[in-house]
Amino acid sequence: MYVAVKGGERAIDNAHRLLAHERRGDRAVPEVTLAQISEQLALGVDRVMVEGSLYDRELAALAIKQARGDLIEAIFLLRAFRATLPRFGATEPVDTGAMAVRRRVSSTFKDIPGGQILGPTFDYTHRLLDPQLAEHSEPDQPANAPAAKEAMPRVTDILGRDGLIEPSPESDAEAPVGDLTREPLDFPADRDLRLQNLARGDEGFLLALGYSTQRGYGRSHPFAGEIRFGEVELEFVAEDIGFAVPLGSIALTECQMVNQFKGSATEPPCFTRGYGLAFGQSERKTMAMALVDRALRARELGEEALAPAQDEEFVLSHSDNVQATGFVEHLKLPHYVDFQSELGLVRRLRQDFANAAEQPDALREAAE
Repeated sequence: MYVAVKGGERAIDNAHRLLAHERRGDRAVPEVTLAQISEQLALGVDRVMVEGSLYDRELAALAIKQARGDLIEAIFLLRAFRATLPRFGATEPVDTGAMAVRRRVSSTFKDIPGGQILGPTFDYTHRLLDPQLAEHSEPDQPANAPAAKEAMPRVTDILGRDGLIEPSPESDAEAPVGDLTREPLDFPADRDLRLQNLARGDEGFLLALGYSTQRGYGRSHPFAGEIRFGEVELEFVAEDIGFAVPLGSIALTECQMVNQFKGSATEPPCFTRGYGLAFGQSERKTMAMALVDRALRARELGEEALAPAQDEEFVLSHSDNVQATGFVEHLKLPHYVDFQSELGLVRRLRQDFANAAEQPDALREAAE
């Protein structure tokens, strides 16, 4: 039970003013701009857009600034703003095969059609602090090359041509696609809703679950079939004109995991799939998402579902950091009535315990 705190309005107003003061910091230091956040803290902006379910770099940067760099608070702010927006419809499915690729790697084949493109990555850095970044620095211009004209088919499509990997799971084209933002999550959940949930899910939570699958809790021996990052075109079918019109492009990261499958009485052994897709450059998120997606397909593939990452209700009910924050941080709010009730109960139980301890002594004295 929550109760109002008398005289708290002025204290709350002062807390808000103090928050704004602390957010600004030392007035002698130039105030950070949204452009600086968007351009120089790009991966943080990408995460806020992904888990806030809204592709808008400027608004995500604003949320990060308002939240003093607390990404979960920024995600909460962006998610709340998203809830106020009108919805005009849904875009056509994006074709990641036609992506203007900026980064593309595969751990399954060294030579793939279109080649591997390392792109911007921390993978080969030494993870040592760079003191040059403490001062103003101008990095060297990167090497540029003309855009590749060679097709870049997905690695899973190459495996699929030889029947070495399961066909990509497809839903009924006539069936409506679930919408987690409009209907409450129910179980069992179809894969479209599971993937929506994982895309919005907390990166740290998914990372831990994905790690658990590699440590034997739902082992499926994954390989990173392909990770690609780049821009894809968005199209929207306007009812008035009856055909798709381009809306622009957005940056996406896609991960296709290739996992082992022993087969069954009706299916020969082959590789199976795990899938991840997210806004911006979000490789760790999409890899973790793909691992968990594959783990959640255990029953579909006739496997035992014993590990936490294979428990659909556990995973999907606890992945959202906005919900988790609300439940955990509400404990800071006044619970005076609840606590007084618990306190009274504990005191009565302690008194009963003391009375029971005294009774054997009284009985022993009476017997003597």
